[in-house]
Amino acid sequence: MEPVATLKFMATLTAQLGDQIVVGEGPRGSRVVIDVPSVTLVGDNIQASLATQDAADWLTLSEDGKLGALDVRMTLKTDDGAFIYVEYQGRADMASGVIATAPTFQTSHEKYLWLNRIQAVAAGQLDDSGKLVYKFYEVVVTVED
Repeated sequence: MEPVATLKFMATLTAQLGDQIVVGEGPRGSRVVIDVPSVTLVGDNIQASLATQDAADWLTLSEDGKLGALDVRMTLKTDDGAFIYVEYQGRADMASGVIATAPTFQTSHEKYLWLNRIQAVAAGQLDDSGKLVYKFYEVVVTVED
C-alpha cells in the first residue's frame, strides 16, 4: 500500500497588502514586516473576512533579495460568526510575485472543525497594486494497493 496525494479546490483568498516595516539584517536574513489590512476567503464551504487587525507577514528575504520566506498569521471571521486562526509559511519569487504556501487552520466552531484536520497548499501571485490572490487546495491523502 502506498499513500497518494491529490488536491481538492477549497477557496480563494484575496489579501490587500499594506504598510511595510523594514527591520533589516538579522541572524536569519533581512526581515520585512508587511501589514495585511484586508482579507477575504471565499469557497463553497466557507465565507470569511479578517476578524481584527492582526494579519501580517513576517517576511525574510534571501541575501540577494530574490527569494522571500513567508511567515503569515491572521484571524478570520466567517459570515456566520465563527473565528478561524490561519497561519502559513511558504516561498515567494520576489521578481514575479509568485508564491507557494502551506496553510493550516485552528477553530473550535463545530461547523468548521473539518479545517483542523486538513493540510492545505496554496498558489498565489501578487500584483503591482499590492493585491494578492491565492487559490487554496486541500491535500487529500489516500492509500492505494
